[in-house]
Amino acid sequence: MMQGFRALIKRRSFLGALRSGECGGARPFSSDADHEVLVEGKSHARTAILNRPANLNSLTTSMGARLQKLYQSWEEDPAIGFVMMKGSGRAFCAGGDIVTLYHLLSEGNIEGCKEFFRLLYPFMYLLGTYLKPNVALLNGITMGGGGGVSIPGMFRVATDKTVFATPETLIGFHPDAAASFYLSHLPGYLGEYLALTGETLSGAEMFACGLATHYSLSTRLPQIEEHLGNLVTDDPSVIEASLGNLGDLVAPDNMSVIRRMETVDRCFSHETVEEIIDALESEAAKTDHTWYTSTLKRLREVSPLSLKVSLRSIREGRYQTLDQCLVREYRMSLQGISGKISSDFREGVRARMVDKDFSPKWDPPSLDKVSADMVDQYFSRLSPSEPDLELPVKQREAFA
Repeated sequence: MMQGFRALIKRRSFLGALRSGECGGARPFSSDADHEVLVEGKSHARTAILNRPANLNSLTTSMGARLQKLYQSWEEDPAIGFVMMKGSGRAFCAGGDIVTLYHLLSEGNIEGCKEFFRLLYPFMYLLGTYLKPNVALLNGITMGGGGGVSIPGMFRVATDKTVFATPETLIGFHPDAAASFYLSHLPGYLGEYLALTGETLSGAEMFACGLATHYSLSTRLPQIEEHLGNLVTDDPSVIEASLGNLGDLVAPDNMSVIRRMETVDRCFSHETVEEIIDALESEAAKTDHTWYTSTLKRLREVSPLSLKVSLRSIREGRYQTLDQCLVREYRMSLQGISGKISSDFREGVRARMVDKDFSPKWDPPSLDKVSADMVDQYFSRLSPSEPDLELPVKQREAFA
Protein backbone atom coordinates (compact mmCIF):
# COMPACT_ATOMS: atom_id res chain seq x y z
CA MET A 1 0.00 0.00 0.00
CA MET A 2 2.93 2.32 -0.63
CA GLN A 3 3.84 2.79 3.03
CA GLY A 4 6.77 4.97 1.99
CA PHE A 5 4.46 7.69 0.75
CA ARG A 6 2.14 7.43 3.75
CA ALA A 7 4.98 7.47 6.26
CA LEU A 8 6.30 10.60 4.60
CA ILE A 9 3.21 12.44 5.85
CA LYS A 10 4.44 12.04 9.42
CA ARG A 11 7.99 13.16 8.67
CA ARG A 12 7.56 16.41 6.80
CA SER A 13 7.62 19.75 8.57
CA PHE A 14 6.65 23.28 7.71
CA LEU A 15 9.35 25.42 6.07
CA GLY A 16 10.30 28.65 7.82
CA ALA A 17 9.35 31.95 6.23
CA LEU A 18 11.37 33.75 3.57
CA ARG A 19 8.78 35.97 1.92
CA SER A 20 5.07 36.60 1.73
CA GLY A 21 2.97 35.81 -1.36
CA GLU A 22 -0.08 36.75 -3.35
CA CYS A 23 -3.68 36.45 -2.12
CA GLY A 24 -7.13 36.54 -3.66
CA GLY A 25 -8.69 34.74 -6.60
CA ALA A 26 -7.16 33.30 -9.76
CA ARG A 27 -4.24 35.51 -10.77
CA PRO A 28 -1.17 35.52 -13.06
CA PHE A 29 2.43 34.69 -12.14
CA SER A 30 4.36 36.49 -14.90
CA SER A 31 5.07 33.63 -17.25
CA ASP A 32 4.38 32.67 -20.87
CA ALA A 33 2.27 29.80 -19.50
CA ASP A 34 0.00 31.91 -17.29
CA HIS A 35 -3.10 30.75 -19.13
CA GLU A 36 -1.95 27.11 -19.10
CA VAL A 37 -1.45 27.00 -15.32
CA LEU A 38 -3.91 29.19 -13.44
CA VAL A 39 -3.69 30.01 -9.75
CA GLU A 40 -6.47 30.17 -7.20
CA GLY A 41 -5.57 31.81 -3.92
CA LYS A 42 -7.16 31.24 -0.54
CA SER A 43 -6.07 32.82 2.73
CA HIS A 44 -3.61 30.04 3.60
CA ALA A 45 -3.60 27.83 0.49
CA ARG A 46 -2.87 27.99 -3.23
CA THR A 47 -4.21 25.82 -6.05
CA ALA A 48 -2.46 25.26 -9.39
CA ILE A 49 -4.99 24.55 -12.14
CA LEU A 50 -3.72 22.75 -15.24
CA ASN A 51 -5.64 24.58 -17.95
CA ARG A 52 -5.35 23.02 -21.38
CA PRO A 53 -8.73 21.25 -21.41
CA ALA A 54 -8.81 20.87 -25.19
CA ASN A 55 -5.55 18.90 -24.89
CA LEU A 56 -6.60 17.03 -21.74
CA ASN A 57 -4.22 19.31 -19.80
CA SER A 58 -1.18 17.66 -21.37
CA LEU A 59 2.05 19.15 -20.09
CA THR A 60 4.27 21.51 -22.04
CA THR A 61 7.78 22.77 -21.37
CA SER A 62 6.50 26.17 -20.26
CA MET A 63 4.01 24.52 -17.88
CA GLY A 64 6.87 22.63 -16.26
CA ALA A 65 8.81 25.85 -15.74
CA ARG A 66 5.76 27.63 -14.32
CA LEU A 67 4.87 24.81 -11.94
CA GLN A 68 8.44 24.76 -10.65
CA LYS A 69 8.41 28.51 -10.07
CA LEU A 70 4.99 28.49 -8.39
CA TYR A 71 5.69 25.60 -6.05
CA GLN A 72 9.08 26.96 -5.03
CA SER A 73 7.59 30.37 -4.19
CA TRP A 74 4.70 28.79 -2.28
CA GLU A 75 7.04 26.61 -0.28
CA GLU A 76 9.02 29.66 0.82
CA ASP A 77 5.96 31.81 1.62
CA PRO A 78 5.08 31.85 5.36
CA ALA A 79 1.49 32.84 4.60
CA ILE A 80 0.83 29.61 2.70
CA GLY A 81 0.24 26.42 4.70
CA PHE A 82 -0.45 23.93 1.91
CA VAL A 83 -0.99 23.68 -1.85
CA MET A 84 -3.29 21.83 -4.24
CA MET A 85 -3.40 20.89 -7.91
CA LYS A 86 -6.33 20.09 -10.17
CA GLY A 87 -7.18 20.01 -13.86
CA SER A 88 -9.70 21.86 -16.02
CA GLY A 89 -12.39 19.94 -17.87
CA ARG A 90 -12.61 16.15 -18.04
CA ALA A 91 -8.96 15.43 -17.26
CA PHE A 92 -6.54 15.98 -14.45
CA CYS A 93 -3.63 15.53 -16.84
CA ALA A 94 -3.21 13.11 -19.73
CA GLY A 95 0.59 13.28 -19.60
CA GLY A 96 3.20 15.11 -21.61
CA ASP A 97 2.34 16.81 -24.89
CA ILE A 98 3.86 14.05 -27.00
CA VAL A 99 2.45 15.41 -30.27
CA THR A 100 4.48 18.57 -29.81
CA LEU A 101 7.55 16.42 -29.07
CA TYR A 102 6.84 14.46 -32.24
CA HIS A 103 6.79 17.64 -34.33
CA LEU A 104 9.94 18.95 -32.66
CA LEU A 105 11.72 15.72 -33.56
CA SER A 106 10.39 15.91 -37.12
CA GLU A 107 11.98 19.36 -37.34
CA GLY A 108 15.27 18.01 -35.97
CA ASN A 109 14.90 19.99 -32.74
CA ILE A 110 16.03 17.38 -30.21
CA GLU A 111 17.32 20.14 -27.92
CA GLY A 112 13.75 21.37 -27.51
CA CYS A 113 12.73 17.86 -26.49
CA LYS A 114 15.57 17.62 -23.99
CA GLU A 115 14.43 20.88 -22.42
CA PHE A 116 10.95 19.41 -21.94
CA PHE A 117 12.27 16.54 -19.82
CA ARG A 118 14.92 18.72 -18.16
CA LEU A 119 12.24 21.08 -16.81
CA LEU A 120 9.45 18.64 -15.93
CA TYR A 121 11.46 15.94 -14.14
CA PRO A 122 12.91 18.39 -11.55
CA PHE A 123 9.38 19.54 -10.74
CA MET A 124 8.47 15.94 -9.98
CA TYR A 125 11.46 15.74 -7.65
CA LEU A 126 10.41 19.02 -6.01
CA LEU A 127 6.93 17.58 -5.48
CA GLY A 128 8.34 14.36 -4.03
CA THR A 129 10.46 16.28 -1.52
CA TYR A 130 8.03 19.13 -0.87
CA LEU A 131 8.14 20.56 2.65
CA LYS A 132 4.50 21.57 2.81
CA PRO A 133 1.38 19.41 2.53
CA ASN A 134 0.15 19.10 -1.04
CA VAL A 135 -3.04 17.66 -2.47
CA ALA A 136 -3.77 16.51 -6.03
CA LEU A 137 -7.40 16.12 -7.10
CA LEU A 138 -7.23 13.36 -9.71
CA ASN A 139 -10.66 13.88 -11.23
CA GLY A 140 -10.73 12.46 -14.76
CA ILE A 141 -7.94 11.21 -17.02
CA THR A 142 -4.64 10.84 -15.14
CA MET A 143 -2.00 9.25 -17.32
CA GLY A 144 1.76 9.25 -17.85
CA GLY A 145 3.16 12.59 -16.76
CA GLY A 146 -0.15 13.27 -15.01
CA GLY A 147 0.95 10.66 -12.50
CA GLY A 148 4.36 12.30 -12.32
CA VAL A 149 2.96 15.65 -11.20
CA SER A 150 0.76 14.08 -8.54
CA ILE A 151 1.72 10.65 -7.23
CA PRO A 152 5.12 11.63 -5.75
CA GLY A 153 3.20 14.16 -3.63
CA MET A 154 1.64 13.72 -0.20
CA PHE A 155 -2.11 13.34 -0.85
CA ARG A 156 -3.86 12.11 -4.01
CA VAL A 157 -7.65 12.09 -4.17
CA ALA A 158 -9.15 9.75 -6.78
CA THR A 159 -12.79 9.89 -7.83
CA ASP A 160 -15.41 7.86 -9.68
CA LYS A 161 -14.27 9.67 -12.85
CA THR A 162 -10.57 8.91 -12.48
CA VAL A 163 -8.93 6.86 -15.24
CA PHE A 164 -5.26 6.12 -14.56
CA ALA A 165 -2.67 4.48 -16.81
CA THR A 166 0.98 4.49 -17.76
CA PRO A 167 0.45 3.76 -21.48
CA GLU A 168 3.94 4.50 -22.75
CA THR A 169 4.64 1.06 -24.25
CA LEU A 170 1.77 1.73 -26.67
CA ILE A 171 3.75 4.62 -28.17
CA GLY A 172 7.15 2.95 -28.17
CA PHE A 173 8.38 4.65 -25.00
CA HIS A 174 8.84 3.68 -21.35
CA PRO A 175 6.90 4.60 -18.17
CA ASP A 176 8.74 7.74 -17.10
CA ALA A 177 7.96 10.83 -15.01
CA ALA A 178 8.83 8.95 -11.78
CA ALA A 179 6.70 5.94 -12.80
CA SER A 180 9.60 3.53 -12.34
CA PHE A 181 9.69 4.70 -8.72
CA TYR A 182 6.03 4.60 -7.76
CA LEU A 183 5.03 1.58 -9.88
CA SER A 184 7.85 -0.46 -8.40
CA HIS A 185 6.50 0.27 -4.90
CA LEU A 186 3.02 -1.11 -5.59
CA PRO A 187 1.88 -4.39 -4.02
CA GLY A 188 3.36 -7.52 -5.55
CA TYR A 189 4.03 -7.23 -9.27
CA LEU A 190 1.15 -4.93 -10.10
CA GLY A 191 3.66 -2.31 -11.21
CA GLU A 192 5.10 -4.62 -13.85
CA TYR A 193 1.60 -5.41 -15.11
CA LEU A 194 0.67 -1.73 -15.42
CA ALA A 195 3.99 -0.73 -16.97
CA LEU A 196 4.02 -3.43 -19.64
CA THR A 197 0.35 -3.48 -20.62
CA GLY A 198 -0.55 0.18 -20.15
CA GLU A 199 -3.94 -0.97 -18.89
CA THR A 200 -6.14 1.43 -16.93
CA LEU A 201 -7.14 1.59 -13.28
CA SER A 202 -10.26 3.20 -11.90
CA GLY A 203 -10.24 5.59 -8.97
CA ALA A 204 -11.37 2.76 -6.71
CA GLU A 205 -8.46 0.61 -7.91
CA MET A 206 -5.99 3.47 -7.42
CA PHE A 207 -7.17 3.81 -3.84
CA ALA A 208 -7.06 0.06 -3.22
CA CYS A 209 -3.44 -0.30 -4.34
CA GLY A 210 -2.17 2.92 -2.76
CA LEU A 211 -1.65 5.11 -5.83
CA ALA A 212 -4.34 7.34 -4.33
CA THR A 213 -4.43 8.16 -0.64
CA HIS A 214 -8.15 9.07 -0.62
CA TYR A 215 -11.29 8.51 -2.64
CA SER A 216 -14.32 10.71 -3.16
CA LEU A 217 -17.27 10.92 -5.49
CA SER A 218 -16.63 13.67 -8.01
CA THR A 219 -19.81 15.45 -6.95
CA ARG A 220 -18.25 16.04 -3.53
CA LEU A 221 -15.11 17.76 -4.84
CA PRO A 222 -16.56 21.30 -4.58
CA GLN A 223 -17.30 20.60 -0.92
CA ILE A 224 -13.79 19.25 -0.38
CA GLU A 225 -12.20 22.27 -2.06
CA GLU A 226 -14.32 24.68 -0.05
CA HIS A 227 -13.49 22.94 3.21
CA LEU A 228 -9.76 22.80 2.49
CA GLY A 229 -9.80 26.42 1.35
CA ASN A 230 -11.07 27.46 4.77
CA LEU A 231 -8.35 25.64 6.67
CA VAL A 232 -5.56 27.61 8.33
CA THR A 233 -2.92 24.94 8.76
CA ASP A 234 0.36 23.52 7.61
CA ASP A 235 -0.23 20.27 9.50
CA PRO A 236 -0.48 17.20 7.24
CA SER A 237 -2.54 15.33 9.83
CA VAL A 238 -5.24 18.00 9.73
CA ILE A 239 -5.50 17.78 5.95
CA GLU A 240 -5.40 13.99 6.05
CA ALA A 241 -8.27 13.95 8.57
CA SER A 242 -10.28 16.41 6.49
CA LEU A 243 -9.88 14.35 3.33
CA GLY A 244 -10.79 11.21 5.25
CA ASN A 245 -13.91 12.75 6.78
CA LEU A 246 -15.09 14.03 3.41
CA GLY A 247 -14.20 10.87 1.50
CA ASP A 248 -16.32 7.93 0.41
CA LEU A 249 -16.06 4.20 1.00
CA VAL A 250 -15.25 2.23 -2.12
CA ALA A 251 -13.90 -1.15 -3.21
CA PRO A 252 -12.82 -2.47 -6.63
CA ASP A 253 -15.45 -4.49 -8.47
CA ASN A 254 -15.16 -8.25 -8.90
CA MET A 255 -13.63 -7.91 -12.38
CA SER A 256 -10.80 -5.70 -11.17
CA VAL A 257 -7.18 -6.71 -11.61
CA ILE A 258 -6.85 -6.02 -7.88
CA ARG A 259 -9.00 -9.12 -7.33
CA ARG A 260 -6.55 -11.32 -9.23
CA MET A 261 -3.27 -10.28 -7.63
CA GLU A 262 -2.20 -13.88 -7.10
CA THR A 263 -2.38 -14.43 -10.85
CA VAL A 264 -0.61 -11.13 -11.57
CA ASP A 265 2.20 -12.06 -9.19
CA ARG A 266 2.46 -15.56 -10.60
CA CYS A 267 2.80 -14.31 -14.17
CA PHE A 268 4.55 -10.94 -13.90
CA SER A 269 7.18 -11.95 -11.34
CA HIS A 270 9.29 -13.70 -13.99
CA GLU A 271 12.67 -12.34 -14.99
CA THR A 272 12.03 -11.74 -18.69
CA VAL A 273 9.18 -10.56 -20.88
CA GLU A 274 9.27 -13.87 -22.74
CA GLU A 275 8.80 -15.78 -19.49
CA ILE A 276 5.93 -13.52 -18.50
CA ILE A 277 4.17 -14.23 -21.80
CA ASP A 278 4.82 -17.95 -21.44
CA ALA A 279 3.29 -17.88 -17.97
CA LEU A 280 0.21 -16.05 -19.23
CA GLU A 281 -0.19 -18.54 -22.07
CA SER A 282 0.12 -21.42 -19.64
CA GLU A 283 -2.55 -19.92 -17.39
CA ALA A 284 -4.79 -19.13 -20.36
CA ALA A 285 -4.70 -22.79 -21.42
CA LYS A 286 -6.34 -23.75 -18.13
CA THR A 287 -9.28 -21.34 -18.38
CA ASP A 288 -11.34 -19.40 -20.88
CA HIS A 289 -11.24 -16.17 -18.85
CA THR A 290 -10.93 -13.17 -21.15
CA TRP A 291 -8.41 -11.43 -18.86
CA TYR A 292 -5.61 -13.69 -20.07
CA THR A 293 -6.42 -13.28 -23.75
CA SER A 294 -6.81 -9.50 -23.51
CA THR A 295 -3.55 -9.18 -21.56
CA LEU A 296 -1.68 -11.31 -24.10
CA LYS A 297 -3.23 -9.34 -26.96
CA ARG A 298 -2.01 -6.10 -25.47
CA LEU A 299 1.53 -7.40 -24.92
CA ARG A 300 1.65 -8.42 -28.58
CA GLU A 301 0.45 -5.00 -29.74
CA VAL A 302 2.96 -2.78 -27.99
CA SER A 303 6.61 -2.10 -28.83
CA PRO A 304 8.82 -5.15 -28.14
CA LEU A 305 11.76 -2.89 -27.27
CA SER A 306 9.58 -0.88 -24.90
CA LEU A 307 8.49 -4.06 -23.14
CA LYS A 308 12.05 -5.08 -22.37
CA VAL A 309 13.33 -1.69 -21.28
CA SER A 310 10.20 -1.02 -19.21
CA LEU A 311 10.48 -4.30 -17.32
CA ARG A 312 14.12 -3.59 -16.49
CA SER A 313 13.24 -0.03 -15.48
CA ILE A 314 10.61 -1.15 -12.96
CA ARG A 315 12.93 -3.80 -11.57
CA GLU A 316 15.71 -1.26 -11.08
CA GLY A 317 13.25 1.16 -9.53
CA ARG A 318 12.62 -1.28 -6.69
CA TYR A 319 16.11 -0.55 -5.35
CA GLN A 320 16.47 3.13 -6.19
CA THR A 321 15.45 6.41 -4.59
CA LEU A 322 13.20 8.91 -6.35
CA ASP A 323 16.11 11.00 -7.61
CA GLN A 324 17.97 7.93 -8.92
CA CYS A 325 14.87 6.85 -10.82
CA LEU A 326 14.42 10.28 -12.38
CA VAL A 327 18.08 10.52 -13.42
CA ARG A 328 17.88 7.07 -15.02
CA GLU A 329 14.55 7.86 -16.68
CA TYR A 330 16.06 11.03 -18.13
CA ARG A 331 18.79 8.97 -19.79
CA MET A 332 16.19 6.54 -21.08
CA SER A 333 13.93 9.30 -22.40
CA LEU A 334 16.74 10.93 -24.36
CA GLN A 335 17.64 7.57 -25.86
CA GLY A 336 13.98 6.91 -26.65
CA ILE A 337 13.44 10.15 -28.54
CA SER A 338 16.84 10.25 -30.26
CA GLY A 339 16.15 7.41 -32.69
CA LYS A 340 19.67 6.06 -32.22
CA ILE A 341 18.45 2.66 -31.06
CA SER A 342 15.01 2.63 -32.61
CA SER A 343 12.46 5.05 -34.04
CA ASP A 344 9.66 3.40 -32.05
CA PHE A 345 8.71 6.57 -30.16
CA ARG A 346 8.10 8.61 -33.29
CA GLU A 347 6.38 5.69 -34.96
CA GLY A 348 4.17 5.04 -31.94
CA VAL A 349 3.09 8.67 -31.64
CA ARG A 350 2.49 8.84 -35.38
CA ALA A 351 0.29 5.75 -35.35
CA ARG A 352 -1.77 6.63 -32.28
CA MET A 353 -1.82 10.42 -32.11
CA VAL A 354 -0.96 11.91 -35.52
CA ASP A 355 -2.13 9.72 -38.41
CA LYS A 356 -4.24 7.60 -36.05
CA ASP A 357 -4.04 4.46 -38.18
CA PHE A 358 -3.21 2.47 -35.02
CA SER A 359 -0.85 0.28 -37.01
CA PRO A 360 2.67 1.05 -35.80
CA LYS A 361 5.60 -0.66 -37.50
CA TRP A 362 7.85 -1.48 -34.58
CA ASP A 363 11.59 -1.82 -35.04
CA PRO A 364 12.62 -4.38 -33.90
CA PRO A 365 9.31 -6.06 -34.81
CA SER A 366 9.47 -8.87 -32.23
CA LEU A 367 10.95 -9.71 -28.85
CA ASP A 368 13.49 -12.14 -30.28
CA LYS A 369 14.95 -9.31 -32.37
CA VAL A 370 15.55 -7.09 -29.32
CA SER A 371 19.18 -7.64 -28.32
CA ALA A 372 20.66 -7.25 -24.86
CA ASP A 373 22.97 -4.55 -26.26
CA MET A 374 19.97 -2.52 -27.40
CA VAL A 375 18.44 -2.67 -23.95
CA ASP A 376 21.75 -1.79 -22.30
CA GLN A 377 22.18 1.20 -24.59
CA TYR A 378 18.74 2.47 -23.61
CA PHE A 379 20.05 2.89 -20.06
CA SER A 380 23.24 4.72 -21.01
CA ARG A 381 23.96 8.37 -21.72
CA LEU A 382 23.10 9.60 -25.19
CA SER A 383 26.81 10.35 -25.63
CA PRO A 384 29.84 10.49 -23.31
CA SER A 385 29.53 14.27 -23.21
CA GLU A 386 25.77 14.32 -22.55
CA PRO A 387 25.15 15.67 -19.03
CA ASP A 388 22.89 13.77 -16.67
CA LEU A 389 19.80 15.32 -15.17
CA GLU A 390 20.73 17.64 -12.31
CA LEU A 391 18.57 17.48 -9.20
CA PRO A 392 19.12 19.39 -5.92
CA VAL A 393 19.75 16.25 -3.89
CA LYS A 394 22.07 18.01 -1.44
CA GLN A 395 19.43 20.64 -0.65
CA ARG A 396 16.40 18.33 -0.80
CA GLU A 397 16.73 14.81 0.61
CA ALA A 398 15.26 12.08 -1.57
CA PHE A 399 13.31 9.22 -0.07
CA ALA A 400 13.35 5.50 -0.77
